[in-house]
Amino acid sequence: MANSSNKDYYEVLGVDRDADQDEIKKAYRELAKKYHPDRSDDPEAGEKFKEISEAYDILSDPEKREKYDRYGHAGLGQDDYSVNFDDFAGGDFGGIGFEDIDDIFDMFFGGRRRTSRGRSDRRSSRQSKRGKDLKYRIEIDFEEAVTGTEKEIQIPREVSCDECGGTGAEPGSSSRTCPKCGGQGRIRTTQRTPFGQMASTQVCDECEGEGEIIENPCPQCGGSGTQRERSTLTVDIPAGIRDGNQLRMSGEGQAGQRGARPGDLYIVVNVRDHEIFERRGDDIHCEVPINFVQAALGDEIEVPTVEDKVKFQIPEGTQPGDVLRLRNKGVPHLKKSGKGDQYIHVKVVIPRSLDQEQRELLEKFAEISGDEINPEGKSFFRRVKDAFGG
Repeated sequence: MANSSNKDYYEVLGVDRDADQDEIKKAYRELAKKYHPDRSDDPEAGEKFKEISEAYDILSDPEKREKYDRYGHAGLGQDDYSVNFDDFAGGDFGGIGFEDIDDIFDMFFGGRRRTSRGRSDRRSSRQSKRGKDLKYRIEIDFEEAVTGTEKEIQIPREVSCDECGGTGAEPGSSSRTCPKCGGQGRIRTTQRTPFGQMASTQVCDECEGEGEIIENPCPQCGGSGTQRERSTLTVDIPAGIRDGNQLRMSGEGQAGQRGARPGDLYIVVNVRDHEIFERRGDDIHCEVPINFVQAALGDEIEVPTVEDKVKFQIPEGTQPGDVLRLRNKGVPHLKKSGKGDQYIHVKVVIPRSLDQEQRELLEKFAEISGDEINPEGKSFFRRVKDAFGG
């Protein structure tokens, strides 16, 4: 099943690109409750439910998500879409009933969220200070996109402070657990309502959500654990990459605060146009000029490819506009072995001027050939004559 939408999956679920699995799952559950056809009166609820289910199917699977992050929709194959949308047509909605989605009252009135095996999720509520993702655009030649290459880039970014090692504390000192939140970074409060107890959490104002208090901040980074620098990185660009594809370099984004994991770096690849080659899918097309003698008699010519020049046989009687194929001289496939083909568009060049000897020879050729020199033209004029009753 191909993807039902070319929308950004992160936008579909309303999450950031660096969202963790808990955030993705939470966003999906909330949207599933909102748009499940058993509950929603929205006439487009079914389509929206399919869309968010597809997005969740991709982003909740680490392997599929990595392919999507690197190449977008183009990086996902037929087998990556495992949601059976044929079930939706019959009103079954993939076997997902509204009762299967977490009960909404548990979310708002203090109930603990349960896992698929019935265990409570006791994960700490402390917020991660993961570093931000970065985006960098790089331009490469057509040939580099076909054969693959390495590029060295320089980017300004926040890295872990080399003085404190990213802890934010002055060397030789340490942080202490926040006494107000007990190291959780959040404070939980409850209050009684007519429906039961309502629980809420808020960021601890004592440690600002860190869970720890640094009494002696690092003088170099001021306690943030990061410092600014221009980093040199080597980008491995795979053979067959397309214009607009992006590559993800895990952990090469902004450094996280106080030792938290860094963000990722997304490399957006732009491919320059080529003077003679044009890419269509994984095939390469080019126009090759020959003279009318070569077209009539056939000839062996040299044809340029991205990697080298090859000998190619022009068959006898080749017509202007004929398209000939060179197998396996196209672009390498990104997701499987092998290559596309190269297609040669024949352009027959007619001389604009002839010397006396050339003219006489062609006139002699025309005289000998008679009507046979242009049988298609003869057929055309016969059809015209018949059409007008001549």
